[in-house]
Amino acid sequence: MPPLVSYEDHTPGQGQYRNLEAYRAIIQQQEHLSAEDADRFIRHRIDERAGGISQRARTLAHLGQEVRAGRIRLLAHDVESAEELAGVRAAGAAVAEFPTTREAARAAHDAGMPVVAGAPNVLRGGSHSGNVGAEALIADGLVDNLSSDYMPTTLLAATLRLAERGAVPLHTAVALITSGAARTSGLTDRGALVPGLRADLVVVSAEGGRPTVRMSLLAEESRDGDGTPVSVARLLSPAGR
Repeated sequence: MPPLVSYEDHTPGQGQYRNLEAYRAIIQQQEHLSAEDADRFIRHRIDERAGGISQRARTLAHLGQEVRAGRIRLLAHDVESAEELAGVRAAGAAVAEFPTTREAARAAHDAGMPVVAGAPNVLRGGSHSGNVGAEALIADGLVDNLSSDYMPTTLLAATLRLAERGAVPLHTAVALITSGAARTSGLTDRGALVPGLRADLVVVSAEGGRPTVRMSLLAEESRDGDGTPVSVARLLSPAGR
C-alpha cells in the first residue's frame, strides 16, 4: 500500500481557519497574546501565505505526479468548497479529510471519495474552529471514516456517543472506525468480519458510558500451531481465551 500524504494549508483566512474570529480566540489562548498582538500575528501569517501561493500550486502538482506514479495516496485536507474539492480531485486526491463545510463534504461524497471527520469534533459537539459539525455530517450519511485526530482514545468514545444520541445505529458508527478506515487507507483486505478478510478483533465494554478495551486479537494470532485458522466463536469463548 502506498503511504498516505495529506495536502494541507493551516494559514488563517481559509481552510480550517477561515473563521478568523475563532482563529484569533485560539491564538490568544494558546500563545497568551493580547488582542492587538493576535491581530498582528494573523496579518503576518496571511501576508506570508499570499507570497507562497505559487509554491502551494507547485506542491500540489508534484503530489499529483507522485499519485500517478503510484507512490502515494493523496488526502485533501480541510477542503471548504465544491470548487476546491474539484481542483484537488483533478490533481489526484482520493480522500477528503476534514471538509470544513457541508458543501465540500457533499461534493466529495457525490464524487465517490471517502470523507473523513474527526472523533474529537463528535465528542466536543462541534468544531473548535467554527466549521461544520461532524455529527451532523455523519447523520446525513456524508462521512465514511472517523479519525482520532491526534487523540486515539476518542475513537471508541465517539462511536458510542453517536449511537447513544441516535445519530446512526451502533453498527454504522463502528463501521466508521473499521471498514471506513480501511476504505480511506485504500486497504481491501480488511475492515469487515467477512470470510477471506483479515480480522483484528477488539472486545469492548461500556459500563457507565465509558468504553474499555477488554481484549484484542491480531489476525496473525488467530491460528493454531499448525497454521489452521481459529474460528471467531472459539476465540471469544472462555476456553478459547
